[in-house]
Amino acid sequence: MSPSSSLYSGRLLSSRPASKGLVRRLLNHDGSRWVRPSCSLSMNGCAAGVGAVTMHETRVLPAASAPQEAVGQLRAAVAALNADPPVSSSGIIRIEVPIRQRGDAIEWLHAQRQSSLPRCFFSARAPLPDTPALAVGISSNGNGSHKEQWEQPVSVAGVGSAVFFRGTDPFSLRDWRAIKRFLSRDCPLIRAYGAIRFDASSDASVEWEDYGAFYFVVPQVEFSELEEGSVLATTIAWDDSLSWTWQSAVEELQSTLHEISPCSVKVNRSTLQTAIVNLNHVPTKASWDLAVTQALRMIKGSQTELVKVVLARCSRYITDTCIDPLELLACLKVEGQNAYQFCIQPPDAPAFVGNSPEQLFHRKYLNISSEALAGTRARGKTRADDFQIGQELLLSIKEDTEFTIVRESIKKKLEMICDEVVVNPSKALRKLPRVQHLSAQLAARLRNEDDEFDILNALHPSPAVCGLPTEEARQFIRDYEIFDRGMYAGPVGWFGGAESEFAVGIRSALLGKGYSTLVYAGAGIVEGTNPSFEWDELDLKASQFAKLLQYQEHHICYQEAGNMGTLI
Repeated sequence: MSPSSSLYSGRLLSSRPASKGLVRRLLNHDGSRWVRPSCSLSMNGCAAGVGAVTMHETRVLPAASAPQEAVGQLRAAVAALNADPPVSSSGIIRIEVPIRQRGDAIEWLHAQRQSSLPRCFFSARAPLPDTPALAVGISSNGNGSHKEQWEQPVSVAGVGSAVFFRGTDPFSLRDWRAIKRFLSRDCPLIRAYGAIRFDASSDASVEWEDYGAFYFVVPQVEFSELEEGSVLATTIAWDDSLSWTWQSAVEELQSTLHEISPCSVKVNRSTLQTAIVNLNHVPTKASWDLAVTQALRMIKGSQTELVKVVLARCSRYITDTCIDPLELLACLKVEGQNAYQFCIQPPDAPAFVGNSPEQLFHRKYLNISSEALAGTRARGKTRADDFQIGQELLLSIKEDTEFTIVRESIKKKLEMICDEVVVNPSKALRKLPRVQHLSAQLAARLRNEDDEFDILNALHPSPAVCGLPTEEARQFIRDYEIFDRGMYAGPVGWFGGAESEFAVGIRSALLGKGYSTLVYAGAGIVEGTNPSFEWDELDLKASQFAKLLQYQEHHICYQEAGNMGTLI
């Protein structure tokens, strides 16, 4: 198989209708049309009615000394449970085994090679130094009486599907309720991991079809990496009203447990041992300049209220070897202490992988935290150079305009739903390994935990990834972007009973099983924007992927065409 033959052969894909001259097709390496596989056996919880399942339970088994012992304990516990099954018509049970040694969640997931099972990974970023100041005047929970009884995982990896949630219509209150009926405050570590499309009202291109408008999964088997130790857990969910009985659920779980490897597989965290042989940007530089110019014309004009729009680029890298999504994720994690790492992969589907620095929101009981992130500069080569670049970013009128739009928009949206909103600091530098941004931290207090959906619905999409006003910016993106963002720039994270956390799905890529990787990056357009400077910013944001792919310019064959062009 040649490096140019890949999952994304043919034209790079777009959500545009064929009448605009953009053909959407996806080919296998042998030239045949790629057909979206059906989901593995499980139940789609979105088909459920209202009301929680009748049973939520977490069972903790004695601690094990190693993962091998933990797997054996789980298999025995599930067999014992099946011998005396619950009488409830619906429910969800988590069985967990603490492990005395700390394991690596990525290495555990790398050992699970069942391609037909969904996989997920989520790693929260390290706490920011100024975060505690945000909690002043806000109690730790909804009623002041609930005490946290669980240790927060450093990273969580999961395989299989106890229950999944997928729909083709935009994520709605009904869908949120369908997920929440399986979650409980009393079982805080039962969580649904997944992502939501940036714009669910637009048609999905073929490479994103498996994700639907949203995709969440409660894993059947889960490995949690803790600060000092690990936890191996299994979850079983059933609901007679969804035609997914206890017997169906337990048989599927036992099948998955039989395939689980108790061992971990080391991954190379420094390089992917690959090189780029072809690179194609969509849009091309010329098309980008035209789109930015048109955006600036509208921003300056009187015919629209548009003040900011975020335009994105999809870069298709062809490499000389296939890239394992988990190896890419491990490399990203090395430099990602101040970022969220994630991997979402439905059964037999491309993997959505990212290293996002931006929090959409975190809810714990009634407490909400969020942030504004905008404006970008490279890091300096020396400490003095880095300081000077940072000061230029802080003092830039253009960057301050873009940042203020984002911060004030988020603040106003929180004020509509929450009783109190704290902004502290109101403007600071967030320094990441390759770039630095302007940032502000926000905290708020929900009136009711059921307002969580309103928070998600209000904060996404933020002006940092869409623009302002939202609908005008979203329409401009629909009109001028010639590829499908899919889950890029959408919410990525998890729902839980006691808390939920979502990142913004930026600094991300989509990886298939071939030699092709799609890397996404965006830049904010406001009055004063220079199209070429923003193009350079796209390169800067994509550089963490380019470096890992061993970017060597003299090896790359560039292909550019006005409407995506035919890729080799």
